[in-house]
Amino acid sequence: MAEGAGNSIVVGVDGSQASLAALRWAAAQARSTHLEVVAVHAWERAGAGFAPYAPAPVRPTTAEQRAEAAHVLAGAVRTVFGPDPGGAVRQVVREGPPARVLLEQARGALLLALGHGIGVQRDLPALGAVGRACVRAATVPVVTVPYGPPATLLKAVGMSPGPRRGAA
Repeated sequence: MAEGAGNSIVVGVDGSQASLAALRWAAAQARSTHLEVVAVHAWERAGAGFAPYAPAPVRPTTAEQRAEAAHVLAGAVRTVFGPDPGGAVRQVVREGPPARVLLEQARGALLLALGHGIGVQRDLPALGAVGRACVRAATVPVVTVPYGPPATLLKAVGMSPGPRRGAA
């Protein structure tokens, strides 16, 4: 089991805009503090979503699922770091429940970064089940990075947007 080193920021990446925001935050933090970014994508075998009588070609194989997970992570890393990330990020794809995988990978890291959206009630942060499980059980600090429309994010932290550019 590869665990984060004390000089790393482990980031949960699922391909969502929220996880891309967390990956961008971690990349900027790592550049300024000379830390390693460890981008982690956890995946679980599909099966429950398919009827037992579904034809075998319809059900993805384990190898296909693993390849799709690697594709999702590589796409997210490419979006944030560009086509050639070099040594700026280490990519980890692991099978298993996301919270468990992230907590294992973050053990010994400097911190764990997760993205979250803004909830529909009172513009409060909306941390999903995986994020809540990580916050409850992490042995390292957890940073949650918000994603949402800028005005909503500012409102959620008690700020108001400034004048628009070009406005008199």
